[in-house]
Amino acid sequence: MTGLCAAMGAAAILSTASSAQSIRNHNSNAPVDFTAGSLELQDRADRVVLAGGVTVTQAGLVLKSSRLTAAYSNARGGTDVERLDATGGVTITKDDLHATSNAAIYDLNSSLITLIGNVNLVQGSNKLNGGRLVIDLNSGRSTINGGGPAGTSTSGGRVSGTFTVPPRKN
Repeated sequence: MTGLCAAMGAAAILSTASSAQSIRNHNSNAPVDFTAGSLELQDRADRVVLAGGVTVTQAGLVLKSSRLTAAYSNARGGTDVERLDATGGVTITKDDLHATSNAAIYDLNSSLITLIGNVNLVQGSNKLNGGRLVIDLNSGRSTINGGGPAGTSTSGGRVSGTFTVPPRKN
């Protein structure tokens, strides 16, 4: 069960991502809660699988997917989560930010979060669409492009979006 708690805590790291539309001021040390229809510990494969309407919450951040797999290792006498894979209608929300994709991968070793397939970001009235979004947690730099794996993007290989501009005095 320790591995599962660590996996759910790692999911909260998604909240530290700084993308073109950012999640700001998230407390990544806050407790993590989760619900799922089922939990399967695959101890010989060093992974935990949550399925059936998975919801992970932490300090206002909510991650939802049909399935979440956490890969871990038993290093240094404890459980270290190395990667989280969320699939099936992935949704991440916090405050007025709403991001969706077909899948999300968080690689803890390289500190990268990747949203893949039909990526949509909405914050307020600003919108971005693409095939793939990569968030580098070390540098705070994010890259969105129109491509993704074949058949995973409705963007036609292009990034599109709308940015609102406040009224200006002339």
